[in-house]
Amino acid sequence: PNQWSTICLINWKRYKMYAKIYQYKFSNVNEAKVAAAFCSDYLGGKIAEYKFQAINVAIGKGGDLSILIKFEDINKLKKYEEKAQSFINELKGSFVFKENHFAGVFVLNYEAEASASELKISGPVKVLDESNA
Repeated sequence: PNQWSTICLINWKRYKMYAKIYQYKFSNVNEAKVAAAFCSDYLGGKIAEYKFQAINVAIGKGGDLSILIKFEDINKLKKYEEKAQSFINELKGSFVFKENHFAGVFVLNYEAEASASELKISGPVKVLDESNA
């Protein structure tokens, strides 16, 4: 833990999702893009090891980089945090940036499932009368 670490204790629908959030500010968007590629490659290789539930990496036009890593339980988050400093040190050795990162509990987490809103059928189609089905 560091000065930015915090745990929020809110339970929504009796389901807790934990996260590690990194917020970096680079001097320009090009540096943020290079850092995002590095972070995506590094963290993508750690998915199975730390059992990440999800990873989101976003770049802002002003050189902002935001990384959100989701965990299903606090023990998986803590295991990751024990080893995460090496990732941060490697990033600091390669780039100049301002940083903020913290651990927390999601207050609201909504993700729509991907689904098609229409069904396309090709070929001959026979429409059945529902009254005879």
